[in-house]
Amino acid sequence: MVGNLLLRGMLIGVLAGLFAFGFARVFGEPHIDTAIAYEEAAAAASGEPAEEEEELVSRETQAGLGLLTGSVVYGAAIGGLFALVFAFVYGRVVTLTPRATAGLLAIAAFIAVVIAPAMKYPATPPAVGNPETIGERTELFFVMLIVSIIAAVIAVALARRLWSQLGGWNAGIVGGLAFLVIIAIAQYALPTVNEIPEGYSADLIWHFRTSSLGMHAVLWTVIGLGFGAVAERALATRQRGRTA
Repeated sequence: MVGNLLLRGMLIGVLAGLFAFGFARVFGEPHIDTAIAYEEAAAAASGEPAEEEEELVSRETQAGLGLLTGSVVYGAAIGGLFALVFAFVYGRVVTLTPRATAGLLAIAAFIAVVIAPAMKYPATPPAVGNPETIGERTELFFVMLIVSIIAAVIAVALARRLWSQLGGWNAGIVGGLAFLVIIAIAQYALPTVNEIPEGYSADLIWHFRTSSLGMHAVLWTVIGLGFGAVAERALATRQRGRTA
């Protein structure tokens, strides 16, 4: 059954990747083009000589086939991981229906994997960030991501432990507060990165970051709703086979 759910999760992930690609293509790529134009204009204004570098991948390919491939592969990987986590928590951590379990899991994953890390290290458009610090910035982001996932696991474990004593609602509140405390400590402890050039368009940064969050929101929404539907059908079919 786990293998069945894994396959379904990857297929739903591919579908989610297609939806995310469509969103990014319409709402995200125009802001990237604007950021690239800003970068080129800033270089020209500073009198920097134009660098004649061979273009390995054209901008058209990046915004088209490259974005599509990346979105679909990422979606399939996330969908597969989502299915494995669902198979672990369903009937163990929560006793909800498959649709409710998948929806709740998708919301929790979106908060832990996307929102919490982005609050400390948000996505940045081209021309923002020193190329020499990209390795350090990437490491800091993944540290924040790992801390957020661990915090989510701790919050769920704490809520489960207190469930019988405080009830589901109060236990959920305590678990949520524990998550927020851990995230707040990590946000305070980790170094802040601010490499936005002086005079850079605040509107462009805002729209780029909101479109980035929107793309992830589309991805996790499709995975949560789509996988919940196919998982419910698969589990119902399995149950009927057992009782036949």
